[in-house]
Amino acid sequence: MKDLGIHKEVLRGWVRQAEVGGERDDRLTTAEQDELRQFRKKVAELRRANEIRKAASVFFAQEIDRPRTRPSR
Repeated sequence: MKDLGIHKEVLRGWVRQAEVGGERDDRLTTAEQDELRQFRKKVAELRRANEIRKAASVFFAQEIDRPRTRPSR
């Protein structure tokens, strides 16, 4: 880098820009996009699981609240 006459941080910034495919530094790298996609998939999976748990808790709460009848002899 000394032979190029640039500071290593400047070069690092250029590499980062090239990874995101442009000059804007607020864009995600490909690795970050993949990670974000995985997180979104996991969030959706957890939300589905929570909905199932909510439905199950409502079902069991109704079962508990249901009046019991004694079996007749």
